[in-house]
Amino acid sequence: MINQVQLVIESRSKDLMGMPVSRVLPWSKKRMVGPFIFLDHMGPVHFDSEHKMTVNPHPHMGLSTLTYLFKGHIHHRDSLGSSQIIVPGEVNWMTAGRGISHSEKTPQNELGQETDVHGLQFWVALPDHLEDIEPSFFNFKNTQIPKLYKEGAEIDVVVGEFHGEVSPVKAYSPLVFVNIRATSDYTFEYESRSFEVALYLIEGSVQVGDVTYTNHEMIVFEPGSDIEVNISAGSHCVLIGGETFPKPKFIWWNFVSSSKEKMAIARDDWNSKKFPQVPGDTDNIPAPLDKI
Repeated sequence: MINQVQLVIESRSKDLMGMPVSRVLPWSKKRMVGPFIFLDHMGPVHFDSEHKMTVNPHPHMGLSTLTYLFKGHIHHRDSLGSSQIIVPGEVNWMTAGRGISHSEKTPQNELGQETDVHGLQFWVALPDHLEDIEPSFFNFKNTQIPKLYKEGAEIDVVVGEFHGEVSPVKAYSPLVFVNIRATSDYTFEYESRSFEVALYLIEGSVQVGDVTYTNHEMIVFEPGSDIEVNISAGSHCVLIGGETFPKPKFIWWNFVSSSKEKMAIARDDWNSKKFPQVPGDTDNIPAPLDKI
């Protein structure tokens, strides 16, 4: 079956610690696409010299975060002691497992300057049997990410496998994430097989069958659908997806888990500072006290 569209998600405007984002996942009618359970499209946002990105330390569990920038720089620090400035084209892959905390801020050397940030941040849920693995953090340079140059498109294989190219990013369940920039009108094809996949349009337009989609729309396809999408010249989109889990995941605040009880314990540990802390950074974001 070709281009069996399940639904279309319209992104919603949100405020993330003073930074405007477009929230795509989760959505009321679609909580996950494969193992992807969260997607924020950051910006593009311009900070004048008086403002900066300040996402203070906050906790995660039961997931991996994936940060991928198109413009700007973000300083990541975490409770493992990692300190990494991510730049466009790189991948920050942080696996929370049983628990990690991190902060994301404008780099120190850019304070007082005008800066721009544009990128995507995903949460990828971990399979039930890997929810409590040891936390880890990896940064992958732009040169490590496989690239394909097609007639009409430049494609980055950020995670997973695409057209014989395999990303070095270690995922914990079968998934794919490719970044596509159309240099001219381009027909993108993908056999999803057992995957549930979606195409998110960052800029420009794409045509699926007789329907045209534009900026900040996510087209979710039925699992097993063969995809043939016409991407207009100058457009920018990403394909994400993977195998779905046999049981739904709970998501609350910054936690993902198969158990609400584990999330409640993690919340209380965070608020009582028993949870792993970012060294030298005490401006923690408190967890909500509402019912999980």
